[in-house]
Amino acid sequence: MEARFKALPLWLKTHLERDLTITRMEKLSGGAIQENWLLETGDGAFVLRTDAPSTLTTSHSRPEEFAILKVAYEAGVMAPRPLVLCEDESVIGAPFYVMEKADGIAQARKILRDPDLASFGDSLAETLGEQLAKLHKIGPKDADLPFLKRPDPSPAQARINRYREDLDALPNGHPVLEYALNWLEDHQPKSSRIALCHTDYRTGNLMVLKGKLTAILDWEFAGWSDPMEDIGWICCRCWRFGNDHLKVGGISRLAPFLRGYERVSGGKVNPEELPYWQVMGELRWAIIALQQGERVHAGEPTLELALSGHMASEMESNILDLIEESP
Repeated sequence: MEARFKALPLWLKTHLERDLTITRMEKLSGGAIQENWLLETGDGAFVLRTDAPSTLTTSHSRPEEFAILKVAYEAGVMAPRPLVLCEDESVIGAPFYVMEKADGIAQARKILRDPDLASFGDSLAETLGEQLAKLHKIGPKDADLPFLKRPDPSPAQARINRYREDLDALPNGHPVLEYALNWLEDHQPKSSRIALCHTDYRTGNLMVLKGKLTAILDWEFAGWSDPMEDIGWICCRCWRFGNDHLKVGGISRLAPFLRGYERVSGGKVNPEELPYWQVMGELRWAIIALQQGERVHAGEPTLELALSGHMASEMESNILDLIEESP
């Protein structure tokens, strides 16, 4: 156990009112923005989530993420059960929270290369649709989340304004992304509703065991938005990892996902709006990739960040294809 966690066992015993003896502590893979630590105890396995050395300004703080996780969990969404929050930085050096560990794997490529994907993909996608619809039933009046700002003047325009600022802050020009921004501004949906959205609902943030969903992970970007943003995001080509014919995260065709979503939501998804939010998603990921690349130039020379910085051209190609094919 690292020295910074020396005070953790006593803190957990006091605040969970359980005598948890940590038998093993291991940093989990992933977590470029947050750190996740497996805590194995005689009373089960838990996950401690805290800040990584480098964070993004758009990421929620751990207390905010914990509050969102509670709202989602209490609404019946398959989020990990949140247990306890610590805002006292003297315990491990940063705020953290502890949640129950879910079984399964989240690595997208392992899920999408499973030889049994053809047998469970449609069922998994239908469950993903059901769970997303449960989340989208939560509106601003249903949750005590005062730190979340409502998008102004609309979810689409708020995203456009933010991404334009992000592009302007980058040192080089990116004509395809500027073109995408202008196209998005000219083709905004005529109406939208506001719901609690995960905004990073995709393969990689979904825990799966034997073809079944066990947990929805990483709530650090959740906020009020148009529900179509979540649907468009999971349908972006960049999350299919080679399974391009399977529109929903490389897992399944769109129909099973919509079947689950519409059954729980009680409404219909307008398929004509989907390409718009796919373009928005590809644009967002392209900007994030470029920002990650700039972190290398700013003094974080890691292979992961360097490779991310070269991925924007892939998203630019996806954007041009989507715009060309859009109605």
